Order: sequence, then structure tokens, then C-alpha cells
Amino acid sequence: MSRVLDIVTAVILDQSGRMLLVRKRGTTTFMKPGGKRDGGEDDLTTLARELDEELGCRLVRAELLGHFSAPAANEAGFIVQSATYVVTVEGEIAARAEIEALAWINPAAPGDLRLAPLLTEQVLPALLARPRPSTSSG
Repeated sequence: MSRVLDIVTAVILDQSGRMLLVRKRGTTTFMKPGGKRDGGEDDLTTLARELDEELGCRLVRAELLGHFSAPAANEAGFIVQSATYVVTVEGEIAARAEIEALAWINPAAPGDLRLAPLLTEQVLPALLARPRPSTSSG
């Protein structure tokens, strides 16, 4: 039976709709920023802490995209269960702590980076199916 990693992750989009991915030191797979809860943290407390630690930015707003589950990218025999939020952040984004690399991808055409199963199988399809905010006024 697989063991479960319960995490909270962020979808960070730039002005042109590209999505930020991170790669942890010593790994080859890109994934969403985020991580495991400390103690009795709720989702948004965890997310704010992880974004500060990993990227040096501040969580401003978060909207739940969904709860997803898939085989863990870097821990064999584990299933990752993620509460995933589309977030707005402020501050300069930079790789910090265990993050070795950052990448901005087009969610509809992510290219040839090695991506985590949770991202390719569930998060990207959910993100692409989500209604886009209207930019027209009227």
C-alpha cells in the first residue's frame, strides 16, 4: 500500500499566462511550488510559509483550484495528495532554500521539461478547463 504525502501547492501565473514551476536540488522533475504542512497549519498558512521559504515572495490572494492525487514525483512508493490554489503573489521571485531551478511554462504547451505526474495528469487539465477572468468591461 502506498504512503501518502499531504501537501499544499500554488499555481502562480504571470501577466502572459505562463505558470511558474520549481525543481528541487538533486531532482530532475519540475513541479508546483509548495510543500508539507507544519504542525496544525491550515492550507493558506502552509502556502504562505512555503512561498516565502522557496521563492521569497508573499502570498496576496488564493483561490482553490482543487484537490488532486497522483504518484509522487521524487518519493518512490508515495502518493501525493495536494490542495492546489491559484495564487497572486508580490515581491521578487527567486529560487531559495531547496529550490535549484525555476521555469515558466505555457500550461497549454509545457514543452519538454520533465514534469511531475500530478501536474500533467490533473492540475494542467483543471487549470485549462477553468473559466478565464473576463477582461472586457460592459
